[in-house]
Order: sequence, then C-alpha cells, then structure tokens
Amino acid sequence: MRPVLVWVLLSSLLRPISAARPPQENSAEIVAQNADKPADSPAAAAGDDEGAEYTTFNGIKVPQMKDIEGEQFNETIKDGYWFVEHFSPSCGHCQAFAPTWQTLYEFYYTSSPIQSQTKSSSPDTPNSLNGFHGYYNFHFARMNCIAFGDACAKNNIKAWPSLMLYKNGEFVEKYTGEKSIAALSHYVEEKLEQIKPGSRPRQGLKVPEVGANRVDRTAMPETPLAKDKDVAAGAAAGEKHNDQAAALADATNTAMLSSETAKAGRTKEVSRTGPVPNPQGTSISLTAESFQKLVTSSQDAWFIKFYAPWCGHCQALAPTWDQMAKAMKGQLNVGEVNCDAESRLCKEARVKGYPTIHYFRGGERVGYDGLRGLGDLLSFAEKALDSDVKYVDAAQFKDMEETEEVIFTYFFDHATTSEDFAALDRLTLSLIGHAKIVKTDSPALAERFKISTWPRLLVSRDGVPTYYTALAPKDMRDFRRVLTWMQSVWLPIVPELTIPNALDILTNKFVVLGILSRNRPDDFIQSKRELKNAALEWMDKQTQLFQLERQEMRDAKQLRIDEAEDRNDQRALRQAKSQRIGIREEDFRKPVTFAWVDGVFWERWLRTTYGVDVTEGDRVIINDEENKQYWDTTTSGAYIIPSRTSILETLHQIVASSPPKIQPKSTIGTLENIFFQIRHFGSYHPYLALGLLFASIAGVATLGKRKMRRVAGGSGGGLGILNGASGNGGGYFKLDGKEGLLNGMGVGGGGGGTEKAD
Repeated sequence: MRPVLVWVLLSSLLRPISAARPPQENSAEIVAQNADKPADSPAAAAGDDEGAEYTTFNGIKVPQMKDIEGEQFNETIKDGYWFVEHFSPSCGHCQAFAPTWQTLYEFYYTSSPIQSQTKSSSPDTPNSLNGFHGYYNFHFARMNCIAFGDACAKNNIKAWPSLMLYKNGEFVEKYTGEKSIAALSHYVEEKLEQIKPGSRPRQGLKVPEVGANRVDRTAMPETPLAKDKDVAAGAAAGEKHNDQAAALADATNTAMLSSETAKAGRTKEVSRTGPVPNPQGTSISLTAESFQKLVTSSQDAWFIKFYAPWCGHCQALAPTWDQMAKAMKGQLNVGEVNCDAESRLCKEARVKGYPTIHYFRGGERVGYDGLRGLGDLLSFAEKALDSDVKYVDAAQFKDMEETEEVIFTYFFDHATTSEDFAALDRLTLSLIGHAKIVKTDSPALAERFKISTWPRLLVSRDGVPTYYTALAPKDMRDFRRVLTWMQSVWLPIVPELTIPNALDILTNKFVVLGILSRNRPDDFIQSKRELKNAALEWMDKQTQLFQLERQEMRDAKQLRIDEAEDRNDQRALRQAKSQRIGIREEDFRKPVTFAWVDGVFWERWLRTTYGVDVTEGDRVIINDEENKQYWDTTTSGAYIIPSRTSILETLHQIVASSPPKIQPKSTIGTLENIFFQIRHFGSYHPYLALGLLFASIAGVATLGKRKMRRVAGGSGGGLGILNGASGNGGGYFKLDGKEGLLNGMGVGGGGGGTEKAD
C-alpha cells in the first residue's frame, strides 16, 4: 500500500480512470444498459448520473454504486450517513476487496427494514420511504484516489482501501475491522441500530457469499449476534426510545457511537438545558447570599468582577465591563461584587486589590490577569466557554494543529478510571487562555506519538511532542504537579514576548531572547527560523541528557541489588530494591526557554535595560531575571546573533557550569545591585545571613566599648588639652573648675581669647 500523496501529481493525467469500476469477478452479472431500463425500475428511480449499467440481486435491479468526484465530495455527503471506500484501481488489495464491497452494497440496497422485521416476501421498493435508503438515509459510495488524489489527501487517506464513515458532511470514524462481508455487515448493523433503535433483527442477518446474486433473507444466521434475548422487552424498549434516539442522532453529529471503541472517554454532546445564561446581557450585582446560591453552589459558569466604588481603575473598567456583559448575552453569566458592601465575601475570595476578576465554574475558579480591553475580556470569555476536554480522533487532531500552536493531549484506554477523568477535568480552568486540552483513544495517534502505556499526557508544540513523566499511576492525578508541568510547557516553542505572557516567560528560567525587527522582513523570517531550530536542538539534547541521568541511576540501583544478592545480605537487598528513582525532568536543572521580542515596539526598555539598539541589527541575549543579570556576548567577546551556532555554544557555557564561564552583566545599577545581592544572599542562606548580622552587631558593639574605654582613660590629662585645642572655643567635658583654663587655651590657640577663669 502506497501513500496517496505520491499520486497527487499524476491526478490530472489519470482523471479519465475515474469512470472505471474496480474488477467485479463473481459479483452479480451486468444485465442491461441504462437505455433499456424500465421507467419504473429502481435504477431509473434512483436517478443516478452515471447510470451506465446495473446489476441484479434477489431479482431487484441495483444501480451502479455512487462514484464520488473529488470536487463534489462535500456536496455529496452533506446529508445522511455515507460509508465510503477510498481505493486505487492499481492496488491489488483494492481489486481483491472490490467484490466484497459490491456484494455488501447490493445486499443492503435491496434489503427492506420492514422485511427485516416482518420477513415479508414482498420487499418494498429500495428507494421508497420504507426502503433501505429512505428509512435509514444510509448510503454506500467510493472514490478513486488516483483520479482525485488531492481530495483523498484532504480526507487523511494514508493507504488503500480505506473505509470511512461520514454523517451530514462530518467525519465520524474509520472502519478498522476485518474486511469480510460478515464483519462489515456486523459494523453496518450497529450503525443502523443506532439510527433507528429496535429496527434491526436481534438475531442478526444471513449475509450472502461474496459475488452471490441472492440470499435467503428468511434463513437464520449461522452465528446469531449477541443482542437482547428478551424479544418482548427489546421491542418495547426500542419502541419507547426510537423517537428520542432518532431525534438525538439528527440533532448532534458527535453523539456517542455504539461500537466497542466508544468508551467512557468519548463524551456525548447534548444540548444545554436549564435557564439561558445572562438573558438580559447585563452584569448582575451579587451579594453574599446570591453569590452562594448562584455561583458557589451551582455548576454554571460566571465571570465576576470584584471592585470598590472609590477605585479609579474600577471606574475606568466599568463601561468596558458592561459592554462585555452585553456581548455575552445568552452565553455567559456576568456579575460584580462591591467589596465595600460585601467585605467578608471579598475576604473569603482572597481579593487583594481592585479590580480583581475571576472566572468561576462548578465551585472552582481561575483568576484573570490579562489586559482589560473589551477585546481581551471577550477573548478570555470565549475561550473559557470552549475549555471543556473534548474527544478528538486523528483527523480532528490534524485540523487542530493548523490553528493551535500548543495542544495538550490525554491518551486513555478502556482501563482508564473515572478518577483519572475527574482529575483531567480539574485542569481545564487553569489552561483557559493558554492552550487547548483534548483526549483520545485513537490508535493512529497512539502510533504517531509512540504511546504504549495509558493514561498518558503530552503536549504537542508545532508538532513536536513533550511528555509528562509519571513515576506512578497516582502522579497522573496529582493536580499540582501536573499543572506545574503544564505551566512550564504551555507556551509555544518560540513565543513572542508580550505584556500578558512576560511573567510566564521570564520567571525562574534562563531565557534566550531574540531581539528582532519587522522592518527587515527577510532577516526577521531567517532569525525566527534560527531561533526555533536552536530551541528544538537544545530540547532534544536536554531530553537525551535527562534520560542518560535516569539510566545511570537505574544502573546504580541494579548494581547495589546485584551486590547484595552476591553477599546474600537480605537487609541490603530490601534497601536497594526500595530505593526510588525520583529524578524528575523539571528538577534536572534550571530550565531554558526561547522567545523573541519586537525590538521596535520595546525599543526603550531594551535600550535602558540591556543596552541593545535594534537598528544596528538583530541580536540575542540570554536573560536570568531571577538574578538580575544577562549575557549578550560569546566567549570570543562578539555579540550573540540569531544563529544556532552562536546561541548554543554560548548557552552551554552559561548553563553547564556554575558559576558560568562567561561573565554576566547586570540589568540594574551598581547601588541597587549591592542591595539586591544582599537580599538575594539572605533569601538563599537565611541562617547564615542571620548569623552574619548578629556577628556584625556584636562587632560594632565591641568596637564602641573599646573606644569609650580609651576616651575615659585619657580624660584626666591630655584629653582635656585636646578638647581645648580643638579650636571650638568651648570644651565637651567639665574638669572641676579647670575647664575655663582649658577653654581659654582653646580660645587662645584659636587666635587669642579674652575669657577668664573665675
């Protein structure tokens, strides 16, 4: 089986092949041409465009199966269920499968839902309302991937033949079972039972042999299906739920499938019930009582502002908040709390300043720290409404990759517990405004990302996966640890530094910051490419080093186990086996992230903080915000430029050794840097800093006492003379009546004095 894309370039040359049918050896014989059809024949009633030939099955004329042309694919499948074979006329597997697919189509085209229940000997016209197509709106079709390679590529066709099920124009799933007529019939029966519950025979159907032109529909199947054995109860249940299930199937394209692959992780999309949120499009003033009733004790979502009437920032936000509430009419509840009137409520909500904005859902909340423009508030609100964990398959995931830079993906299987899913749902609030999170049990995605254990969590950034390392099953339900990991990877590989994400990017990590200018488009594109390539190469290298470190710890543990076994030391053996390999990737070393900043927009900040002038060319700095320092030169003294070689060589010299081999520069002034270093030392070494403080105080006190002793010891003689000779015209000490003489000497020494002693 060859990839479809290989043939796309040949599509224009091979388009005439689309009229050819796959070989149909041993299928029903071709009976007549369209011109010879009676006007009331099923084939004529079908009104097929191709209509070049028809076959017979159980004495009923069957028109040619629908051959879908690529440009008409979406228009063709927009109504009802479509089971489509994507094939290549030159594919040996397709040629072998063609008779099976044709016989399956003929068998169901000529079947009657009423007949399947009553076993009537006179089937309804296939295209009547009681016929197969009219009753189920279920169709069989095929598409030639040689003639329409671009359409097959768009449908994510990787091999031939591929059988895809669509509903109302939307992809449902790929058939992955055995390509026998019995297995295919079993699959189709599941879908038909879902469309019209209770309409299919409970014991199953007698299917024809491949290539046969008739089958005894009254015969019992050799292996009855494992369905409800209580015929009366099954019929009653089918009659009761038929209308409800059919309406649900028509109302939503994502209803849970009835096949074995539809497990707990595939959530059913249901219409919203209950009162419409925010019916008036206004921000509701909430009291402690109404807050408890409407927000805390309900599952409804609320966007709430905590404010004070005297706060200038709150007054400036008020009109924008009202506009946002109006725009969210019918979608999201919007409220506000006056903290002067409801001080206790605001204290319980841990409101530290005004205005404070929180998003609440199901008793949990997340703070909004973004900008306060109307567009910013609406963007957050819309993302919050779309923050549920949705199920995706391989095709839907591929579509998401075209619009989302960061996608968290949770892989589950049939053994994943409800506690695991509950822990997953808790993460959604914290991810609002940062990244999408989805879940899947798709075998294709598991194969793509090499998933072999479940549940598993990863993040895909620009198609590059990063895995969450769970040392034990409970680690997958550790909310704090999982969220901490998510926060470390929820930015794109090389994001743009902006006001909302500056704190996330710069805090507690080394940041390789590209200072670029859009005024030089060619250099801008090239510099971003070099930054991304450097980031990917650095990530790969760090992953390898981390894995090597873990492997060395495992080897050391095994060495201790082997040594204890050789000595037959059971105590040492138990200790060695109980040792846990506890190294985590986030603890391996201080993380490094990559980003870029618009050097023109941030020109003043870059010039005053880092001394960079973007007009002189694109530059790179490596920033350590935690220590208020940065590096802008390589080991040779040249400026770091947007080049993989320049970046990675310098980064290794900074990160791999402590202290760094390259001298850093400070982002703050000399005096401020002294105080920062003192505070920084006290933060990291509190006990040592406290000891040094007490030692300094003791030293100052000792020096003071010694000075006082020297002063007191010389007060009977020379000190008074020194005092008088100071030229002040007056002494500091009283010397029992002699101070006048000393003062006089002092004055005289100062240029002649007239003061006399008494």
